[in-house]
Amino acid sequence: MTTLSLVMKPVSQMQLAPGSVVTIQDVSWQEFETILQELGEKRAARLAYSNFTLEIMVPLPEHEKPKDLISDIVKILLKQIGKKYEPFGSTTFKGENTAAVEPDACFYIQNYQIMINKRRLEINDPPPDLAIEIDVTSKTTLEAYRVIGVPELWIYDDGKLAIYLFSDGNYIKSDSSSIFPYIPVTQIIPATVARAWEVGTVQALEEFVIKIGGSSF
Repeated sequence: MTTLSLVMKPVSQMQLAPGSVVTIQDVSWQEFETILQELGEKRAARLAYSNFTLEIMVPLPEHEKPKDLISDIVKILLKQIGKKYEPFGSTTFKGENTAAVEPDACFYIQNYQIMINKRRLEINDPPPDLAIEIDVTSKTTLEAYRVIGVPELWIYDDGKLAIYLFSDGNYIKSDSSSIFPYIPVTQIIPATVARAWEVGTVQALEEFVIKIGGSSF
């Protein structure tokens, strides 16, 4: 009779191609923390954890252009309406020792002042006011956001921008942003991203700045 033995390899030795998503079930919070430490901060992969499920995602190269462009648009719009902010990129946000998520980009706006000198998050720090996800977001990722309670979540997928507002413990899809209530972001952001694929990011942003400069938001 042949006896099979389990082969244990560190997660850091996994070689995932861009666009890959690996789901690991029955992962405890302590195991998640160990994996997070093992992978380190300088990595292409992004993690989401909820309900004892860990997802490891490696973005495609074309994922980066919309991410950077939408982040730049948010900064321009915040300047346009006179709001200050602190960007926190793809920081790992944790909630109640049960969930964690790494946005493609995120911003502190209402709470920007208390985050100015933060080099690492502390347990009592609030979640970012706005998080941005590019491409299809899994159930695990959405559940992690729900636990952490990010007030506003943007999901850009297949050329469309969806806005979700956090209310009474759940996300509700909205036609408008609570941060930019008078700006049609679900229209202007996809249009600007599409334009960037045609003429390049710099020109698309220049055209965007000219367009909003002549608008009465």
